[in-house]
Amino acid sequence: MNETQRAKIVFKILNKIYPKTPIPLKHKNSFTFLISVLLSAQTTDVNVNNVTKNIYPIYNKPEHFVKLGRKKIERMIKSIGIFRNKAKSVFNLSKQLIKKHNGKVPKSFEELESLPGVGHKTASVVMAQSFGVPAFPVDTHIHRLAQRWGLTNGKNVVQTEKDLKRLFPKKSWNKLHLQIIYYGREYCKARECYGLTCKICTSCYPHRKKSIKTRKA
Repeated sequence: MNETQRAKIVFKILNKIYPKTPIPLKHKNSFTFLISVLLSAQTTDVNVNNVTKNIYPIYNKPEHFVKLGRKKIERMIKSIGIFRNKAKSVFNLSKQLIKKHNGKVPKSFEELESLPGVGHKTASVVMAQSFGVPAFPVDTHIHRLAQRWGLTNGKNVVQTEKDLKRLFPKKSWNKLHLQIIYYGREYCKARECYGLTCKICTSCYPHRKKSIKTRKA
């Protein structure tokens, strides 16, 4: 079985299990979505949602966060990992949006990636889920799953993104990104499946006997 055949299996199974893919991060607008994606690094969407549910009803514009100041932002998000760095990014990002973009979230990869704390993965998530632009954000989880399923050689997330974009139709990227995340959380967990037990792994590699070692992102 080659990678194209495995991609078809993955596509079929994911579409059957997850016909709908609601965005897991709660938000009020494109700005709060950008902030939530930034906050979600090295923590769970649930943790982010628990923190922001008390913030976004009151603070949901760049002007609000600039007025709050970095220290207050720190106190508001202190239950999230690396909160000091994230508070700094949120504060500086908000200032830059006001100064350079009239307080609006830009709709291009280049402009998004120029914002403090925003890397390619964060920009890809925002472009895909907030603006509907085809993108395939690859985080450590998708990187791991793509290796287990034989869709990439796993050299790095850049290569994994290229491989996934090559194997799947462009119109499916935004939905597929979320489908893979949902499936990984529910069935192909990091310390449970090991490439041996879930439906996708056993369908793509029916004769696999040893757990698959994946390269870190």
